[in-house]
Amino acid sequence: MAKGNAMTTAEAPLDCSLCPRLVDFRTANTRAHPAWFNAPVPSFGDTSGRLLIVGLAPGLQGANRTGRPFTGDFAGDLLYSTLAKFGFSTGVYQARPDDGVKLKDCIISNAVRCVPPENKPTGAEIVTCRQFLISRISQLPNLKVIVALGRIAHDSTARALGAKPSAAVFGHAKRFVLTSPRGPVVLHDSYHCSRYNTNTGRLTGEMFHAVFAAARKDLDGQGQ
Repeated sequence: MAKGNAMTTAEAPLDCSLCPRLVDFRTANTRAHPAWFNAPVPSFGDTSGRLLIVGLAPGLQGANRTGRPFTGDFAGDLLYSTLAKFGFSTGVYQARPDDGVKLKDCIISNAVRCVPPENKPTGAEIVTCRQFLISRISQLPNLKVIVALGRIAHDSTARALGAKPSAAVFGHAKRFVLTSPRGPVVLHDSYHCSRYNTNTGRLTGEMFHAVFAAARKDLDGQGQ
């Protein structure tokens, strides 16, 4: 059940007050950068799409600044170029929300909708925000495949689908078929496409593309 001023909807209200630490951080950022978005970042894309991408949380100078998931930081450069490569977007990504990019058969969301200090949400914040992920998933009528970017996104998505943690343990390039109240959903895992992961070689462009190639194969096997 939702608490405070937030209803259990697919998107958190812009004045959501459920997580005091995140509200305080949001407020401080608004004072420092009044022109930034500085609010829970809504999902972006095609609500009739079959592919859902779940990230961790908005980046401070990325989505928290621009108001669109994975827009304005390095992670977005890799993600949006990958979506274009595999036919999930049109337009040219230019790291701003008015660049004209449209998603096709795909929607992007986050496990936590507000930017957390040091990009590290607490366990309580992840649990509290999961209600919005659950609602987002329930309102995607054609959902067949999810790509989770990182362990937190994976764990929160698996729990949102009603899976036991022991039934789906995160690992890059792992694939799970989970039975959920909405029917079977295929979950693909990837390391997060952060600058840190790519700079250290933990995630290469080829590794990231392979995950989306596998997701595309699942979708193509189910027909367009």
